[in-house]
Parts: sequence; C-alpha cells; structure tokens
Amino acid sequence: MIPRGLVWGCLLSLLVRCGQPIQYTPLDTNGGECALLLGRDRSSLYEYSTNLLRGTLGYGGGQTCITYDAVNQAYIEARKRIHVTVPPVEREWKTEEIAKVGELLLDISAQLTKTYGLTMEEVETGLPQIDTSKTLIQEVCPPYLSNVECHAGKYRRLDGLCNNINNPSWGATMTPFTRLVPPQFADGLNAPRQSVLGHSLPLPRIVSRTMHPDEGYHDHAGTVMVVAWGQFMDHDFTLTATPLDARNKNDPEECCDRPPHLKHPYCLEIVVPDDDYFYRGYKVKCMDFVRSFPSVRPNCRLGSKVPYNTLTGVIDGNTVYGVNDAFGRHLRSGYGGELRMNPVFSEYGLKDLLPLKLDIPDEGCTRTNSSQFCFEAGEIRVNEQLVLTCMHTLMAREHNRVARGLSTINPHWDDETLYQEARRIVIAEIQHITFNEFLPIILGKDVMEKFGLMLQKEGYWDGYDPNVNPNIIAAFSAAAFRFGHSLLPTAVERWSKAHKFISSKRLSDLIRRPYDLYRAGVLDEYLMGLMNQVAQAMDDSITQEVTNHLLKKPGNRFGLDLVAFNMQRGREFGVPGYMQYRKFCGLPTAESFEELFGSMPNSTVYRYASIFAHPSDVDLWSGGVSERPLPGSMIGPTFACIIATQLSFARRGDRFWYELPNQPSSFTPEQLQELRKIKLSRIMCDNTDLLDTVQIYPMVLPDHEINPRVPCKAGIIPSIDLTKWAEFPNPAHYVSNYAEDFASLLKK
Repeated sequence: MIPRGLVWGCLLSLLVRCGQPIQYTPLDTNGGECALLLGRDRSSLYEYSTNLLRGTLGYGGGQTCITYDAVNQAYIEARKRIHVTVPPVEREWKTEEIAKVGELLLDISAQLTKTYGLTMEEVETGLPQIDTSKTLIQEVCPPYLSNVECHAGKYRRLDGLCNNINNPSWGATMTPFTRLVPPQFADGLNAPRQSVLGHSLPLPRIVSRTMHPDEGYHDHAGTVMVVAWGQFMDHDFTLTATPLDARNKNDPEECCDRPPHLKHPYCLEIVVPDDDYFYRGYKVKCMDFVRSFPSVRPNCRLGSKVPYNTLTGVIDGNTVYGVNDAFGRHLRSGYGGELRMNPVFSEYGLKDLLPLKLDIPDEGCTRTNSSQFCFEAGEIRVNEQLVLTCMHTLMAREHNRVARGLSTINPHWDDETLYQEARRIVIAEIQHITFNEFLPIILGKDVMEKFGLMLQKEGYWDGYDPNVNPNIIAAFSAAAFRFGHSLLPTAVERWSKAHKFISSKRLSDLIRRPYDLYRAGVLDEYLMGLMNQVAQAMDDSITQEVTNHLLKKPGNRFGLDLVAFNMQRGREFGVPGYMQYRKFCGLPTAESFEELFGSMPNSTVYRYASIFAHPSDVDLWSGGVSERPLPGSMIGPTFACIIATQLSFARRGDRFWYELPNQPSSFTPEQLQELRKIKLSRIMCDNTDLLDTVQIYPMVLPDHEINPRVPCKAGIIPSIDLTKWAEFPNPAHYVSNYAEDFASLLKK
C-alpha cells in the first residue's frame, strides 16, 4: 500500500506518476526506432500471426519495444476509419474537429493496446510517454496544444492559453480534464465503468430513485444564494465537450426509440425500469444521453479516453466575458469599455437586462413562440435556470458600473483599456467572493486552512507555482462540484424590498425559461428571495423538480432525471467509484457495507446494500452527497477533499491570481487592499434598483448579531475606491494637445 504522504506528495507535484515509471529509451531495433520500451517479455503471450504490426517488435533482455513505425502504421489504419479535417491556420478549431482528432488518438491507443497486450497501468503511464511529434500524428495535431509562443502581459487571454508560460495549454479551453486517480473503464480505454466484480452496475435511474428520494429537508443557515453562486462558479470552471444538435446546439435527442443504425454514435441512453414509480405512468422507458467527446492531450499524446473542457480551468469570469476572442468582441458594446446590454427598462429609470439571444434563439432556451427570446452572456448556459440568469445579469451590470467609474477617473483611456481594466477588477471580485464568502460555507475553516485556501488579510500572497496545472479534475466536474444539486429548492421564491415573501414558482418551470425577468422589478425580487430563502439540506435527498421534471417540455408532466444523468456521466467519464476517492483522500475505506456506518446514515447504508454488490461500486456523486458533513462544513470529507484540491490548483496555478506580486498583471498594494473590501452584498446593492437593506453575507440567513441586515447607503458595507486606479499622465501632454487644437482652430 502506498503511504498517504507519498500520495499527497505526488498530488502536489501535479500528479506526476508515483512508483517505478515505465522505462522510455530511444534505441534502434529491427530497423525501427523505439518509441516506448516496455519492461517485460510478452513474446509467449500473444498470437503474432494475427498481428498487423508484425515485424516491428523487438525482444531482448525481457523487454518489448513499440516503435515509431508501429505508431505510424496504427495511425494509417485509424485514418481509414476516422475522417479528420484540419482547419485553416487562421481559424480556431471547432469542438467537433478536436473530437475527431481525439477519436483518432483513441483508436491508435486501442490498436497498440490490443497488439501489445498492454495492461491498464501501461495504457495510463506508458502510452502517454510516446513522443508523437516524431510520428505522422503531428500532421493533425491542433497547434494550440504544441506550438504556442507566450509573452508575459498584463491581461489574461480569454481562452486561457499562456496562463503558464512554460506549459501554455495548462488551464486553457479545449484541454483535457486531469485525474486524481487512474480511470476505471471496463475495457481499460473507453467503455463505461462496471462493477469491481465484473458485471453491470445498477441502472442510474434505480440509484436515483432508491438513494436520492425527495424528502424535503432544509439547512438552517445557508440560503439559496449559495446554490446561485455555486452554479455561477461551476459555469466558470467546466463545460464538458459533447455532441450537440446541429440546428439548435442543444443535447441531441437521437437515442431513445430509434433503431441502432439511426442512433447518434455517441448514444449511451439511460434505461428507465418498467416498474418505475413515476415514469411508468407516462410510458417513459428511456432518456436521451450522449457521451462526452475524447480529448486531445497536450502534444497529442496517446492513452485512455479523457473528456475535455470547453471552458478554462482558472477563475477568470468567462461567465461574463466568454472564452474566445470572436465571441468576446460580440459581447462588447464597442465604447466606454462596456458590455452590450438591453435597456428595456430605461423609460422607468431601471437598470439594464442582458442582451437578447438572437443568433441561435433555441440554444439552451425553451420557447413557446418565435417572439420569445432568452438572454445572451459569456457562458451559453446563462438561461439554464432563472436564478443563474440573475447572477449573470448582476455581474454584467457590475462590469459596466466599474467601466463607467474608471472612465470618469481616467477620461483619456480608450475602449480597450477600460474594458480590460474593468474585466481585471471584476475577475478579482469573483475570485475574492468565491474564496472569502462561498468556500468557507461549503468547506469550513478547518478544510480551508488544511489546503491553504485562506486569503491574505493584507500584503501580497506569493503562492504561484508554475508546476501546478490548474486544469479541471474529472471527478470535480462529473461529481464533486455537483454537490449543489442536493441544495436545490423545489420552488424559487420572490421577496419584496421589505423582506416579505411575495410568491414562488416551481424550479422546473424556470429551467430554460427566464422570461419573468422581462417584468420590471422582478429581477430584484428574485435576488431578494435568494438571500431570504433557506436552501435544502446537504444530504442524499434531491428534489423531484430535477429527478422527475428536469427540462420538462411545454405541455408535458414529466422531464428528465438529473441524478441519473450525474451517475451516467461519471461512469462514462471512467470516474472510479466513491471508495477509490476515500482512499485517495486518506479516509477509511470499506470492503463491506457495514463498514460505512458512521460515514453516512444507517438507512443510507442499508439502501446501498440493497442495490450494489460491493461498496467499491458506489458512484462517487452518490456516495459524496450521502456522507455526513464535516463540522463547520456543508459537505462530507470526500467532496471536501476533491473540491479543496481543485480550488488549490485554481489559485496556485493561476499566474494572474489577484493577490500575486511581481507579475505584469499584479495590482498595486493600494488597489489590492481595495479589492479585499468587496462583498457580494455590495455588488447587489450597487447593481439593483429596489434593494435598500441586505445582510452583510447574502449566502447566510440574516442574524441581528453575526450577519445583520444593513442599509445599502449607510456605508457599513464598504465600496471599492476606484481612484486607486487613477492614472496621471504628464500634464505637458495636455498643454501640447491644447496648443495643437487651438492652432488648428485658428486656421479654420
């Protein structure tokens, strides 16, 4: 057993492989240079008469060589099956084009695995060592993964490239998720996880209905604002690349009730049992679900499937600004550094809404007629539910408020400078609120201190580590940061400015339907509700609004099951079971279900035993939300470990982190102290029309002693002093310009 200290040592050195590496030695054998030297003789194990790569194997000293010629031959064979299109140099790679290269690399890996009888360990640690730049693979390798030249600058790129000068793709969009522990694929490469006993796992819907019924418990401290900010941040971190419908860019509905030859090739539909207590009433036996695309690793390395992230790994406000230059420009107004907005309430003197989504109006939006439009923002899921739309609107308004403030202080700044400086400030605000208000509620002080997540009170934090890769962890994306699904309310409430309940609407009726916000003043009422409504408890109880009614279509009385989707996504990601992550985090593991007593309620353990054959089969998301919370925390130790690890990477691996010194992007000490004043409550006060009073920390219920409601205008909640960003050019510059202007005037 590997000592716990060694495991953490390896983690902190960025998942560099522990133990003995497979030897890689370039040598000449049988006329072909060796790409990978495997450390054991396998000449008696395989029938080489069927080996397509016959003649490329070298034996000697009990070792086996995979040559570059063998890799090239596998590439040629794969190209016969998979059509790869390399876009013009001036155009960015599309998600589907990257996926085709990912499919090609996975095909090559599968061929080599079969030919050489590779073990799972050799697939994970051996194949990625092959230098594919010496093979034909290089001709289809996306250049952003291997040929990026970086220069240190003040402003971060939208796509996340060059955050790390030496490893430009770390933390960038369109790069693979990382893994804390090796994946578990049924075939070692790509097939969804199965039981450790070799048979199928329980159907995701059976896990959902058995383990996560709607029992409606409530937490007594956290508000629904915790859910709102958590989802807003989740959409800053992660969006898995999957096939999308060519017409409306939504998930394709090409799996259920179709013959095999008409199904989408990525289908992994969710089977609904015939005896389902809910869906049998509607004769629903299947839910559409498609698998994630395979990634292209940096330098187009080989190995098992790793899904990839279409967002950036660091906290950089791509929810507000987008992740590529073309879309980023589309979101801007072009003057004053501001973002485009919709002044629909200007005649009433109320603040703007987000702009209409006109280009692909059905993308992520359920419309009942062609005159209805959803909203557009930096992240395409802005309309996923109305609460999230409110958060997007709030932060877009904050950007424009900051840009206008900077313009007043620095009237000589052009649109680009105002935009970049406002963006820089808003990103810092998002980082600060996440670490100062959100994470302490989720993780608790003890976990924050253990993982080095506590923010500095003053001075700089010199914790940047260029050896830390901030890419998103697969288990974080597919399971741990989905903990908020347990907190979702059955209904979303509106409250008045006097903190009185007005009304509520079912959550399922607000998913992809943010149209209430077109009524003047309603956005503020929803924001008031977010900080007054109690969140559900962090436990295994999940509201039926998302287990039976998710994405319910107009006229239907049923929808999809988010919990079943979580299970299916984790399995197809190859995310190992819950027990593997307890082991990784240094927590006690279990070989029998009885050993789980104490980690979660007894009734939960009995239910697991009724559907799973072994504790190691329990899905990570399911086990994670079922754990008893840590003292002072909302979540249990396994999810706390994974989330804290990810957020540590996001801070230590971000060259533009707002607390850092000695970077071109660093704030001055005076500016940094101003940024430390920011609170979510201040942003709410500054960017709403009706709010008069707000509790200092909106993610926690108001308490007259520790979290009192205070007037927005009383000065108790501090504001950032933007004069600390004042730039004072040489006065002679103005004298010279004035003289030139006066002279030209006289000539007229």
